[in-house]
Amino acid sequence: MVGSTKDVPFSADSKLDDEFSVEKTTHPSAQSVLAEDDPHYGLEFPTDEEIATLRRVPDTLPWASYLIALVEMAERFSFYGCSVVFTNFIQQPLPDGSRTGAGGPDGQSGALGRNQQTATGLTTFYQFWCYVIPLLGAYMADVHWGRYHTVCVGVGVAFLGHVILIVSSVPGVIEKEGAIGVFAVALIVTGFGTGLFKANISPLVAEQYKRTKLFIKTTDKGERLIVDPAMTISRTYMYFYLFTNIGALIGQLTMAYSEKYVGFWLAYTLPTVVFMLCPLVLWAGRHRYTRTPPTGSVMLTAVRLWRFAMRGRWSLNPITTFKNMSAADFWESAKPSHHRGESLPAWMTFDDQWVDEVRRGLKACTVFLWYPLYWLSYNQINNNLTSQAATMSTHGVPNDVLSNLDPFALIILIPFCDMILYPGLNRMGLNFSAIKRMTAGYLTGCFAMIWAGVLQHYIYKTSPCGNYAATCDEVSPLNVWIQTGSYILIAFSEIFASVTGLEYAFTKAPKNMRSLVMGVFLFMSAIASAIGEAFIPLVSDPLLMWNYISVAIIAGIAGILFWVCFRHLDAAEDELNRLPDSHFETNEKDT
Repeated sequence: MVGSTKDVPFSADSKLDDEFSVEKTTHPSAQSVLAEDDPHYGLEFPTDEEIATLRRVPDTLPWASYLIALVEMAERFSFYGCSVVFTNFIQQPLPDGSRTGAGGPDGQSGALGRNQQTATGLTTFYQFWCYVIPLLGAYMADVHWGRYHTVCVGVGVAFLGHVILIVSSVPGVIEKEGAIGVFAVALIVTGFGTGLFKANISPLVAEQYKRTKLFIKTTDKGERLIVDPAMTISRTYMYFYLFTNIGALIGQLTMAYSEKYVGFWLAYTLPTVVFMLCPLVLWAGRHRYTRTPPTGSVMLTAVRLWRFAMRGRWSLNPITTFKNMSAADFWESAKPSHHRGESLPAWMTFDDQWVDEVRRGLKACTVFLWYPLYWLSYNQINNNLTSQAATMSTHGVPNDVLSNLDPFALIILIPFCDMILYPGLNRMGLNFSAIKRMTAGYLTGCFAMIWAGVLQHYIYKTSPCGNYAATCDEVSPLNVWIQTGSYILIAFSEIFASVTGLEYAFTKAPKNMRSLVMGVFLFMSAIASAIGEAFIPLVSDPLLMWNYISVAIIAGIAGILFWVCFRHLDAAEDELNRLPDSHFETNEKDT
């Protein structure tokens, strides 16, 4: 089959027509222009009419993507397997006569004996630290090591952190005051390795799929479909997130029982053993992975581009300056073709398309600036919901096992969304686009916190100690499984907001800035953790209900404002995804 000789159309009324100077042909006009090693060789490309009328579907995923997802699964097993017991390890005291921290079937596991505020503060710091370091990981990958090697370094550092974590929990150390110091060092080292890993594993998994252009597929029943690479990247991250949560579920579930019946040393050792799968799989598939080499100081070039575009646009009047900076021709004036005949700066080693890609990447980063207000609601499952479970009747179930409802729900809901919900909406002609999904993520996160707040109200109402349930020796008669609603709603919000955010960071970033934009996306979780520290005064009786309600209000309002601010990008999704490939040469002086 040969490609269509027609150009791919863009909507005439799209706002992106004014913002991006893109070529109208984004697919090969003839098969002869493709080399045999091109991933699009031998494919049929859609005509204008077919693009407007045919149903779109995702492509199959390459095996290399599954291998990298397996690495992510092992890493998340270790990360969540350890962190699920952090709250009890910090907050609850060492049981009488215990040297391991195990509470047994009727007791409460614990070790350091600090209060809930300390536990929330330390776990919130850990979340902050894990998601600040991705910015460094992105820099090291883009400039020096490449994504694959940065992932390998991150695995090595995190392994060292796991070993220190085990030391903090072994008999002879766990009983001493110094255990908290060893534990704090373990958090810093493990979080550093995690940050290097997280910034690069997500782009690496999506880069294994190499097709970037729409093409035609005919089913056994004769139906002609358009295979959309953007939908394929979306599917990649859906299943990447599925593997993530399989690891998280098994890790959290087994470690919660290990902590309760054996001790914290086992809850930290087993995840370390599973973590060793990461270097083994990375090494075994080293010749199969698509690996993007480092490209030099691309960030410096992007900053120079931005400064170059600002020339002559400053004014003593701030309103005039703002209008000049947001003008439709702002980036157009910085394109190399705009300065033909002039002596271009030595750092301008790119073409017009790369300027469009940088602008698109900055738009994605602007979208991500709202994410801390979403993560604020999600982060409640890392500490406060675990503490809430300890104030309810668990009937022998470890209080921290309830957090497994989140990954368990995700394992069910991800295939449901991929195979039923999203295709069903597509067949109905409803475009559940990235911006719509993100908005839905904020709102479902809001509903999850409303559920938690209402539940906290009834805990206070039924607790023998009234509004001081967290420090009460007796628990509320309410069954702990009432928390299920919060976890299921949070799971839906993750699919809509978190998975889509990973997809958005990859598809909107310039190819040589993908780790950086992914790092910015992950850094929003760090900001959320920093904001979460401000809520620490509410994380104690009798104010816990207002902690959840405040977070619910913030997430709800943020979701509404998010849609108001970015709904114009919703209609421009195709244009943003189909910018022509750019050309960029590394400036040796920048590296």
